[in-house]
Amino acid sequence: MNSPPNWRSFGLRAAFATCLVAAAAAMSASALVLSSGAAPDFTLRSMGGPNLRLKEQRGQVVMLNFWASWCGPCRQEMPLLDRLYEKYHASGFQLLGVNVDEDVRNASGVSSRLGLHFPVLLDTEKKVSRLYDLTTMPSTVLIDRDGRVRYIHRGYKDGYEQQYEEQIRELLRE
Repeated sequence: MNSPPNWRSFGLRAAFATCLVAAAAAMSASALVLSSGAAPDFTLRSMGGPNLRLKEQRGQVVMLNFWASWCGPCRQEMPLLDRLYEKYHASGFQLLGVNVDEDVRNASGVSSRLGLHFPVLLDTEKKVSRLYDLTTMPSTVLIDRDGRVRYIHRGYKDGYEQQYEEQIRELLRE
């Protein structure tokens, strides 16, 4: 016996709505968005020396990792990011940590305690964070050799570093 048409229609709408909610939740949970626009250029002072301009990194796969000293997940993922930097830097991978603390001493303290090897840039006025429309800490942006944003990760959970590594290797092979 068939269901009345209105129940069938209701079931399809409910299934569709469930799929939309699940897709939105999956995007939030995995924090992964595929993009293809040009990465906005910027210049920031580096903690260890001169200013650094993103456009000068063309030809390399670039990971921008936006972080703050007060962010627990940021401090948790940074040693893992440092390992990726050490592993792939010689292959054309550049990792730029973009710190958003207003007080540079906070960024310096965390960076020193964690023994980070990648460059840390100082976005004390949060201009670059606004340029990339980031509101979640940490946020990670992967840029291909041509300067196009390819992946954006918002937040951090255990295991994201495997996604990062797969995406880095994919972009290095291109």
